[in-house]
Amino acid sequence: MTNAGKIEPNAEARLLTLCAGVLVRRNIGYDFGGWRDGIETLNLPQAETEEIIIVNDSVFGPVRPLEATLLRLDYAEADVWGLTESWQRRYHLQSYFVAFGPRAIRSAAFRKFWAQVIPAPSKAYVIGKYEIGMTQAMIKAGLRVSVLWPYEMLTKQISRDQLTEYLAGDGSTRNDPLDLTRWLHVLRLRDAIARRKPLNPTSDLWRHLLLSGYPFIKRELLRDNPTRVEDVGDWADVLRDTLGVDPGPIIADLRTMLKGDAP
Repeated sequence: MTNAGKIEPNAEARLLTLCAGVLVRRNIGYDFGGWRDGIETLNLPQAETEEIIIVNDSVFGPVRPLEATLLRLDYAEADVWGLTESWQRRYHLQSYFVAFGPRAIRSAAFRKFWAQVIPAPSKAYVIGKYEIGMTQAMIKAGLRVSVLWPYEMLTKQISRDQLTEYLAGDGSTRNDPLDLTRWLHVLRLRDAIARRKPLNPTSDLWRHLLLSGYPFIKRELLRDNPTRVEDVGDWADVLRDTLGVDPGPIIADLRTMLKGDAP
């Protein structure tokens, strides 16, 4: 599905070799408006439908084979899966990737939620009413909700040991700006955890996600860095040197997106 309102004929022809169908629409209602139209147009779920996965293009990647991630979606363990979860505003699965299993897609809660999705006036409305609202509706209906990269698992990786050199140093170890940004980021994360201030996993914990097998990196983080994540300048090195992934395709895309920043 594309929200661009049009698609080049050769691109559509190529997609039709990979997809059962291509839905072309104007960007009305943001992602949730598009997903609702897709579910309605295809009359989902049908008798043979086993799962429905909603995704958007707000991430770069996959930087690892996506099959490994998809194979971890165990509908015997949970009815609705996200990749990451957020406690900001209210608990919810981050909606760039959410998978619904057999019990979820045939539930009254699933039908009721998508039936009430209307064109949204703003992104803030979408987050509150639909992203948060979707997760809360599934939970209230008694459906089991889970994520592949739990918030607590990620925050437990932010240890005091990462600050040992900074805390014990005589000052000389703090002169390298690159080291300082990494330490400042760890300090900010630990401060947030201590004060129970929720973090955004896909931004604040981007490094911990990648090192834990996560297959994506958020476009918004590299393009805008809206929460001013201190150590984001390491992203290409983590891909190249730690994961053995070529950051070139992402850098090529950033050349058309970045304004006033370097990759």
